[in-house]
Amino acid sequence: MAGQVPRAPAPSSYYCIASAGELWFERLDFGVLTIWPGTFFKVSPSGRLAGGGSGRHVAQGEVPWGFFEGSANGMKMSKSQIGRHLLGLAVVGGALAMSGAAFAELGQPAPWEYTLQQSGSPVMEDIRSFHTLLLVIITVITLFVLGLLVAVMVKFNARANPVPSRTTHNTLVEVAWTLIPVLILVAIAVPSFRLLFLELDIPKADLTIKATGKQWYWSYAYPDNGKFEFDSLLACDETRLKCQQPRLLSVDNEVVVPVNKVIRIQVIGADVIHSFAVPAFGIKIDAIPGRLNETWFKATKTGVYYGQCSELCGKDHAYMPIAVKVVEDQEFASWVESAKKKYASAPANTFASVAGPAQ
Repeated sequence: MAGQVPRAPAPSSYYCIASAGELWFERLDFGVLTIWPGTFFKVSPSGRLAGGGSGRHVAQGEVPWGFFEGSANGMKMSKSQIGRHLLGLAVVGGALAMSGAAFAELGQPAPWEYTLQQSGSPVMEDIRSFHTLLLVIITVITLFVLGLLVAVMVKFNARANPVPSRTTHNTLVEVAWTLIPVLILVAIAVPSFRLLFLELDIPKADLTIKATGKQWYWSYAYPDNGKFEFDSLLACDETRLKCQQPRLLSVDNEVVVPVNKVIRIQVIGADVIHSFAVPAFGIKIDAIPGRLNETWFKATKTGVYYGQCSELCGKDHAYMPIAVKVVEDQEFASWVESAKKKYASAPANTFASVAGPAQ
């Protein structure tokens, strides 16, 4: 396939340029060769490549700078190959897009996940809907601005428009670019305020749980079910190399709640500021020492939902997970009876113990 560079290439001749791991097919007209991104080399009758200050002499049979003789068929083949590569990239992109939902697991993060976690409560369902609305609005605005920029570059450059317009005011345009953003903000504000009201307006609770953040674990109390309390620690050994799955999310004692019941969570910090967050429920609230904060959720599916402390609280902040197990009513009632006996000897401690967490 390799051959010498002709001194007088015909208009129908094509050459393949091999440079920096890429192949570029170019047509040689009038002895001028164009190499992307715009460097020109001219083939002189003496076999000299000139252009860009880097011309050099070409010996007989020499292939300078990776030039190979080809044909128009070769150019057509390259386009076909490029098309197949683009199609392959599109397929891979589509597969990755679908993998965000395919790999998603209820109540916990998933590999290659780029979307929000699956909703496990009505609040999280509304958060996902609001997120989708914002994504659509942002995408439309971005494409619109991109279209305007391309139109300006193509239509109003010096070559296409040598005599620029001297227009300074346009009433319709000025009203439009003032009114349209206002309408967009209103379209965002209405569902935003509705969602905030849904999160902050706590309905009548079927069950109340008090979560106390301590360095670096959580303590839970059930004041409506016998006032027992227990600690929940990361389910790992001392080296944190051997952990239950999912790693750094599993705990030794899970919070157990009934399905389809309104659960009120009262959150407080015992030492520093922590944050109680469970993404699948759409809840995140700070645990502040001396202040009792409240939030709520209503789990609509059984399973185990994981969260973590979301406020930097010290050296072991990353090892402070939250696990909420949602069960049926009968199983919850059975768990309450067993928990009363299991945690009967545990002291009802609101603040962190100097001796360490209760076992």
